[in-house]
Amino acid sequence: MLLLSCSGLSRGFDEGPLFENIGFELQAGERVGLVGPNGVGKTTLLRILAGLDQPDDGEVRLHAGARVRLLRQQPLFEPGRTLFAEARSALDEWLAAHDDMIRTAEALAHATQESERKALAARYDRLNELLRHHDAYHVDHHIEQVLDGLGFRREDYDRPIETFSGGQQSRLMLAKLLLASPDVMLLDEPSNHLDIDATRWLEEYLVKQPEAMLIVSHDRYFLDRVVNKIFELHKRRLASYPGNFQQYWRLRQERYEQELKAWQAQRDYIAKQEEYIRRVHYGQLHKQAASRQKAIDKVERLERPTRIESPHMHFGSVRRSGDVVLHVEDLSKSYDRPLFKDLSFTLHRGKRLGIMGPNGSGKTTLLRVLLGEEGPDGGKVQRGHLVEFGYYDQHLHTLPADKPVLRAVWPDADLDAEEQSIRDLLGRFGLTGDQVYQRVGELSGGEKSRAALAKLVAQGANVLVLDEPTNHLDLWACDALEKALLEFEGTVIVVSHDRYFLNRVVDLLLVLDGAGHVQVIHGNYDTYERMRSQHEIQSPKTKTQKKTEPSPAHVQASAEQTAAKTKRKRKFPYRKIDDLETDIAATETAIRELEQQLASPELYRDGERVKQTTKAFEEAKTRLQQLYEHWEEAVELN
Repeated sequence: MLLLSCSGLSRGFDEGPLFENIGFELQAGERVGLVGPNGVGKTTLLRILAGLDQPDDGEVRLHAGARVRLLRQQPLFEPGRTLFAEARSALDEWLAAHDDMIRTAEALAHATQESERKALAARYDRLNELLRHHDAYHVDHHIEQVLDGLGFRREDYDRPIETFSGGQQSRLMLAKLLLASPDVMLLDEPSNHLDIDATRWLEEYLVKQPEAMLIVSHDRYFLDRVVNKIFELHKRRLASYPGNFQQYWRLRQERYEQELKAWQAQRDYIAKQEEYIRRVHYGQLHKQAASRQKAIDKVERLERPTRIESPHMHFGSVRRSGDVVLHVEDLSKSYDRPLFKDLSFTLHRGKRLGIMGPNGSGKTTLLRVLLGEEGPDGGKVQRGHLVEFGYYDQHLHTLPADKPVLRAVWPDADLDAEEQSIRDLLGRFGLTGDQVYQRVGELSGGEKSRAALAKLVAQGANVLVLDEPTNHLDLWACDALEKALLEFEGTVIVVSHDRYFLNRVVDLLLVLDGAGHVQVIHGNYDTYERMRSQHEIQSPKTKTQKKTEPSPAHVQASAEQTAAKTKRKRKFPYRKIDDLETDIAATETAIRELEQQLASPELYRDGERVKQTTKAFEEAKTRLQQLYEHWEEAVELN
């Protein structure tokens, strides 16, 4: 069902337009990720859809009765309320409807006239259906489920809101939005302030909801698990891609190459026709030349396609260290509680170690101990031969705010002799032009982050120690950093909560649980997830929860879930394998025919036909991919 649509939306400020003439629709059940570089207007678009800002042009239309709500980044609460009471206020509408239903039932019991009884009975039925649809008969249980999932403790329910931290208040804002369950959820960075357990719970919760969602997020793992469509906002335009983040990342490159090929083919075709016209315009064939001129004048010119470019990061060559970079035995450290104990592992040259865990679990302390900046309570750390650490601080304090970027990145260089080398280095990290003369304090968070990474290259470190390096980077800079780390010939130690980054980069993972235990995982984040799902690793949240005796219903549900896991659930409806193979063959034939059309110069005389053919080609490739997945499922389950 269509819940929201917009058309012709434009919005700009003094610096110029953010976006122009964009439009789209949101259907029930669609979970759309909105991505784009910083500053393109993603949050502004969400505010317009929520009615908190007005477009310069265009309109937003809501389906009759549809409710839309935006997750606010700044907490706003009624003073004096407790956590539970504030969360419950999100359901005031349904609580009022429940009270209305009770009053209606009482009036119905005392009604004497038939017409009055019919009207009251109809009202009672409507209210009952509304409350049943929103599960409003189990309000307190629903509130507890959401608050627990987002990491609040039962003992915090009666605490005044003012006593919570800013991050906890932001989580309460998210809880209220989830509880209100508007028809259209507009979520701006919903996984901010959440640890991995709470983020995992949120992902599972959102995919079960029937509402439409538009989600701005830099968390690529979150986008992969939650969304089924991606909108990319770039160069004031909005492009739509089916599937999750990984599919979008692949399709955007394929679409760019197709559009570039179409643009080049049309350009060559027009150039060839214009050359012919120049040659014969004054000769005997001038009529043919005039005819061709009219034909190319009618051609709708394709714009040269653009894409969001990633900086070409590279850490360069470094001095070779010993084969063993770190050897750790029985390492322990405590403050008011144990942070880690009995930790042993060996880090070899060329390997990439990841460290993850909830806030306050001791990740940064572990880094300091490994670097020798702080002593352990027990155990030892042996550092290898010729090991040179280069440290990236997540707060970016390694860059002096009052110095220009050139001098902050390479403080000992002779700028007169080496300025071009420093500019080349900064250019590899996306800092070009006059940016290199700006003071560090004037840079954006992403620019400071890239400057700090460039400083590691200037230091020549052969062991990069990175504390939350993706915090300030957009998706494209994150991708560039991951590629650079995979190509780096030295060793990497990284603390990160970015699961996509850890999954792509590391091959050894330390998982701190906040209670002193550390799991050593020989693999990446997906390896950890597989082990966790098999109960080889017990999540921190499970360890801290109270043990309760399961009810018979819970035992039965658990048994049913266990039985369901033994057999893969169908993603697609049942179809015969032969029928699927017939469809695959037909779709492959259609793709070949469309490829032939795209290779024909005649096509590019008509810009509209080019767009239609390109769109049909993309849709056919998407359908073929789905057919392959359906066929694989049928082979396994039929």
